[in-house]
Amino acid sequence: MGTETVDTLVVGAGQAGLATSYWLNQAGIAHLLVDRREALGGAWQDRWDSFRLVTPNFALQLPGMPYDGPDPNALSGRDAVIELFRDYAGRIAAPVRLATEVTGMEVANGGFLVHAQGASISAHRVVLATGPFQVPSLPAAAAGFPESVRQLHSNDYRQPGQLPEGAVLVVGTGQSGTQIASELLSAGRRVHVAVSSCTGAPRSYRGRNLYWWLMQVLLRGPELGMKVPTVDDLPTPAARFECHPHLFEDSPRRLAERGAVLHGKVLGVEGSTVGFGDDVARKVAFAETDFDVRFRPMFDAYAAATGLELPQDPPATGLGPVPEGGIDLDMDAEGIAAVVWATGYRLDFSWLGLPILDEWGYPLHRRGVTVQPGLYAIGLPWLHTEPSAVIPGVGADAAHLVERMVAAG
Repeated sequence: MGTETVDTLVVGAGQAGLATSYWLNQAGIAHLLVDRREALGGAWQDRWDSFRLVTPNFALQLPGMPYDGPDPNALSGRDAVIELFRDYAGRIAAPVRLATEVTGMEVANGGFLVHAQGASISAHRVVLATGPFQVPSLPAAAAGFPESVRQLHSNDYRQPGQLPEGAVLVVGTGQSGTQIASELLSAGRRVHVAVSSCTGAPRSYRGRNLYWWLMQVLLRGPELGMKVPTVDDLPTPAARFECHPHLFEDSPRRLAERGAVLHGKVLGVEGSTVGFGDDVARKVAFAETDFDVRFRPMFDAYAAATGLELPQDPPATGLGPVPEGGIDLDMDAEGIAAVVWATGYRLDFSWLGLPILDEWGYPLHRRGVTVQPGLYAIGLPWLHTEPSAVIPGVGADAAHLVERMVAAG
């Protein structure tokens, strides 16, 4: 096959790739999006059947397509999210080529030569839009579990009936872990939960939805003299990969109230016994109070600066101890039949073949402009601000990126 030539190649047709396509069209830049999947919908297609966003519908602000549906405060499920992006791709006439997995890339002829399943594409520019959910991540402890216990990552979990009869250990308490544990409890399963260092957040604060506050601060905060945290404000580069907060309604405390047994970090397995850390109380306290430390002052400052008169919510103090399940769990005695690892994902840009990745496998860049001329990145955790990898934030990053492309020529 011959080599196809395009001006700009966007690798990935999920939310980041489609948002970039919108702004490329606005700038009159010819481009092509390629995606390894056979259907549009990105990584949302890997979510379980009852999955729901924690982002309300009104915050699903895609460039050129604000939400105009009948239920702005509802939380959309998996299939609705997938349909949203398929509809969006059609509305913006995104030039998408599916079932095209990129396997390699090299610098050539002042641009890039991209290899995709036997085909070659020559591009003046390349945008990495493969998102944060690339390769399911499993801790080393997973290798120690006996074969009699079925293990699967949340990426492969679909519904309770998929698991063998018996109790289930869910590892991780971000959005995925808490939602899956909640569903298993509702299905009548005995559930053990290994609590991770994920924070939690209320659905609303002072009578307004949490995402209303976040979007107001992000969009209007700078003009009011408020500092919007960027990646430069993080304590370490590793902080870019902190898990996404769960809603308080699915918090570890709430799961325990419904019958789940809470444990600390999984340290290892010996025979049929899982060893846990003794850090449950600390992690639960962090999940319940971090909102008061990080977000309450920011939202209160915004309310004061704009003259909003809203009722105050009390801080999350004096919540009391949480029942714990101890530091050892005999899986045979407890009837543990399965483990669901809600332990997130890791990046995989090994196909790039370019020396532009840091020790976490993250492209070296400045607000999406990588150290390799002509190569850009979008939709990654903390690309610029905390919402960079989620629907409400990716559009602004994409607009900035295309502005930089136009300026670079």
